[in-house]
Amino acid sequence: MNSTRKKFKTKLTRERVRSAWLFMMPMFIALGIVAIYPLFNTIKYRFTDDRLGDLYNYNYIGWFNYETLLFYDSWWWVSVYNTFFFSIVSVSLETVIGVIFALILNNNIPARGLVRAAILIPWAIPTIVNAKMFQWMFNQQFGVFNEILLDLHLISEPIAFLAYPDSAMASAIFVDVWKTTPFITLLTLAALQMIPAEIYESTRIDGVSPLRVFWKITLPLIKPTLVIAIIFRSLDALRVFDLLYVLTSNSRENASMSVYARQWLVDYMEVGQGSAASTLLFAFLTISTIIYLIVTRTNFDKQGVY
Repeated sequence: MNSTRKKFKTKLTRERVRSAWLFMMPMFIALGIVAIYPLFNTIKYRFTDDRLGDLYNYNYIGWFNYETLLFYDSWWWVSVYNTFFFSIVSVSLETVIGVIFALILNNNIPARGLVRAAILIPWAIPTIVNAKMFQWMFNQQFGVFNEILLDLHLISEPIAFLAYPDSAMASAIFVDVWKTTPFITLLTLAALQMIPAEIYESTRIDGVSPLRVFWKITLPLIKPTLVIAIIFRSLDALRVFDLLYVLTSNSRENASMSVYARQWLVDYMEVGQGSAASTLLFAFLTISTIIYLIVTRTNFDKQGVY
């Protein structure tokens, strides 16, 4: 009887696995076409002197493209600094603000459903649309931000927000935080709603302060979800392109690694050099994710979360 039951379960498991693979096969095929094949081509072209105008006439030049990037092109290291500075600052601000908003929305506030729906609007707007919209709002002559600051007498003359590297980067970070904070908020809110209400009732009876409840109970319980949200946002921020490209008018001082790669591939038509930059960006994304996962996994193991 037991052996028959085990055989039935084994057969059922095999059928479920087979069905799962059949359902996922179209996704794997699409992924191979739109992602893996271009990645292999990029890896191949990074060792060549290929140009966009003549893709099939190239020579293998070894590591020359990487030597140029790493040792002779200071613009590459400027783009690396810009990318990591943008990512670290924007993701940190989004995490803090997103958690605060989630804690507020987790309470019984008036029109909570309406607020939850409204907070999705920035996230739903495409990034390129956000960038163009805020480019007009930051305009020195007729931008709404300058009008508000002048009306409040906080400034005496209009500010050229996008004319200088530091203020342009700050403006880009502001737009990114405005757009993607809802992502952190909604994921954190979903994690908060999974916490049993009895836990908070017990802490309230014991007279534990809200701040201590957050650090000792709420944060450890939502940390796995928060880590996943931060990883997704970090990967998205590290490959930033359209926001910086539009807001900074393709400025070298504010270029990200993606903007740098696009400059070589499209403007200079140097496929080999652009492919080398693209593979380095891919390596940075992979290494950053692995390091972050190792660090967070170690912390979770120490705290007994997993």
